[in-house]
Amino acid sequence: MGRNTSAHSRGYDSRWQRARVAFLFAHPLCVMCASVGRVTAATVVDHVNPHRGDARLFWDEANWQPLCKVCHDSAKRKQDTSGKLVGCDAQGIPLDPASHWHRP
Repeated sequence: MGRNTSAHSRGYDSRWQRARVAFLFAHPLCVMCASVGRVTAATVVDHVNPHRGDARLFWDEANWQPLCKVCHDSAKRKQDTSGKLVGCDAQGIPLDPASHWHRP
């Protein structure tokens, strides 16, 4: 399922909207902003591992994370395409565990 298909056909229907609202109510802050010391309201339920049409992965709440739209549309998109975590924590240390900063 590509990005050119409709959101509804990718599973983002009324059932998803109800699940999304409940998840954001329970997890109101963006986890990427929190990792760098910012407090930002989450507005997007992101699939940590892209589901690519896999219904099991789509509905697995352990695969969901709350993000703000800015993080979802920038840092998370870069992460999905490159396979690396993008950005730094509040101390300036890269978030990507593969970074040379995390080597002994």
